[in-house]
Amino acid sequence: MRLNKIEKIAEAVLFASGEPVSAARLAQVLECDIPVAYSVLDRVRDHYEEQDGAVEILVLNDCYQMVTRELYAPHIRAALEIKRNQPLSQAALEVLAIIAYNQPVTKSFVEQVRGVDSGSVVNTLVERGLVEENGRLELPGKPVAYITTSNFLRCFGLQSLEQLPTLPSENDGEDAGENEIEGQVSFDEQTGSDRMAMAAQLK
Repeated sequence: MRLNKIEKIAEAVLFASGEPVSAARLAQVLECDIPVAYSVLDRVRDHYEEQDGAVEILVLNDCYQMVTRELYAPHIRAALEIKRNQPLSQAALEVLAIIAYNQPVTKSFVEQVRGVDSGSVVNTLVERGLVEENGRLELPGKPVAYITTSNFLRCFGLQSLEQLPTLPSENDGEDAGENEIEGQVSFDEQTGSDRMAMAAQLK
């Protein structure tokens, strides 16, 4: 498959951005309709799949991102002397699970579920690019709402939030305490090579 001029423009935008690019944004660049932009991006993605090279195009919700394949992560890390980030703490994993399954949520909601102060943990997740602010909720005091990011999807090998593991039913969690969450996640923030293995119980 050879890319036409418009597809090469999309390829250049993805390469130069380094961040997820939405179909809506590309549609503005190409001066075309959003469905057309999706079609162009999908063709670019198929092109890289066909080439089976060191680069691939990931789909993250309605965004596309050009990345190196995880197979080459150790070599890239060695060449650039990149150190693995410290793994997330159990508290961070619990907070991340709560936000992922209930977003948008406030810090107070997270603290209500966990039963302990969680403000600093939420801030840590924001610093690591896994969670971000998403406006304010129409509640007393208009608290800040938090949602997961495209980086969260990339790190856990998900294309969208619909691919999150299904939560156990209430019957499965009869023995869980009120406002409890138990989670376990395998995580590699640098390369996204590990996949989410999350088991959570909310009641």
